[in-house]
Amino acid sequence: MTKPAPQILCFGEILWDFLPDGLFPGGAPFNVAYHLKQQGADAKLISAVGRDLLGDELLRRVKSWDISTETIALHQGLPTGYVQAEIGSDGDATYDIVSSVAWDQIMTGQDSLQAAMNAQAIVFGSLAQRSAFNQSALDRLLATVPADAWRIFDVNLRPPYDDLELVRQLAQRSTLLKLNAAEAARLVDGGDEQAGREEKDARALAESTSCARVCITSGSRGAGLLHGGQWSWEPGREISVVDTIGAGDSFLATLATHLIQGQLTDAECLARACRIGEWVATQRGATPTYNSSTPR
Repeated sequence: MTKPAPQILCFGEILWDFLPDGLFPGGAPFNVAYHLKQQGADAKLISAVGRDLLGDELLRRVKSWDISTETIALHQGLPTGYVQAEIGSDGDATYDIVSSVAWDQIMTGQDSLQAAMNAQAIVFGSLAQRSAFNQSALDRLLATVPADAWRIFDVNLRPPYDDLELVRQLAQRSTLLKLNAAEAARLVDGGDEQAGREEKDARALAESTSCARVCITSGSRGAGLLHGGQWSWEPGREISVVDTIGAGDSFLATLATHLIQGQLTDAECLARACRIGEWVATQRGATPTYNSSTPR
């Protein structure tokens, strides 16, 4: 018998990425929700948009991907968020994130709390925690999800929104911590990213936060997952990068889906997540259409 699709909540920002070649829906939690949905999960995004044209179009896009908009609040007083993104010659992106926007005040109404009561997992990032309003909202959701629900923390250090103490506190409330190698090194000892230190950093973070699973991504080098004292590593494969926007989000969605379903080993989950992340990096934007060339 086929298992029912896991219900996974994604809490945080939904916005527009202003890229050199156009406007694209974005925000890490939104990107994760998109890829969760493409992979068969019942994904719900808890976020907010403004009552404006940009917000209307975001909701239209979300609906077109068969993702519920019931838990996306319409904010009367703040505009829909957007980010000015620049793509470097290596495909990496830098961001100018506009503040005082709708997703800085994500309201958790009855629909959101009801969804939380039935969720198998909640994914949340560090960027949306730049506002005290959202910190309180996340507290309510974490108190509402079932005790055995996965609490998946996606670290996203974007100066000046990079409060390391807050990140450490949230990691202590998580069951899966995902971050990149540079973020891990900074959290562990303030050092720089170096190839080969990922396992050591994962073990240090697991010890300091008591988080059951720590995943560290290292771009083209690959990614590792620490669970139960066992370190699994999946090397990256050579690809032709178009841009890296959304690659980490698709990686997390894939990893979370398979870990929650519990039908694959940690190493197999990690390998599938790496292949999806690599595929997204060969596409334009964070939410490419899945097709016959998409890794399965």
